[in-house]
Amino acid sequence: MNEFRKMRRFKQQLSEKECIEVLKSASRGIMAFHGEYGYPYAIPLNQYYDEKDGKLYFHGAGQGLKLDLMTEDNKVCFTVMDEGFVKEGDWALNIKSVVCLGRLETVVDRNKVLEQCFLLAKKFYPTEEAALEVLKKAGDRVNVLVMTIDRMTGKLVNES
Repeated sequence: MNEFRKMRRFKQQLSEKECIEVLKSASRGIMAFHGEYGYPYAIPLNQYYDEKDGKLYFHGAGQGLKLDLMTEDNKVCFTVMDEGFVKEGDWALNIKSVVCLGRLETVVDRNKVLEQCFLLAKKFYPTEEAALEVLKKAGDRVNVLVMTIDRMTGKLVNES
């Protein structure tokens, strides 16, 4: 694989640990695919970062453009941002963003699908019981995708 270029504004670069914290806390991000007719195709997705394997998990339907594009070229870009903060006495928003480049695949093991979907649901539903209920309803239809991260970079941006 080719070597990725270094971040130009390296003084703003986040550590790997900070990047992972943003991935874990952000509620959603944007995934970009190599789209039809040479146009990029980018969509918002909820994600779950699994610290056990260092991969990102997503849920969705078992068919559609996203899966068709992934089949043609599974290299994707996933970008998230935190909510940001304003330093005391300042007006400018400070935002941590993380860009992940990697390869996307469908999880085929049904036990892994249900496990990762439950972990993702727990991130968004108010209780574990509510997450389990949703999983029961969608269980057979749910599709889970996994992104193996080849490169992860993050930076703190001050919008002044």
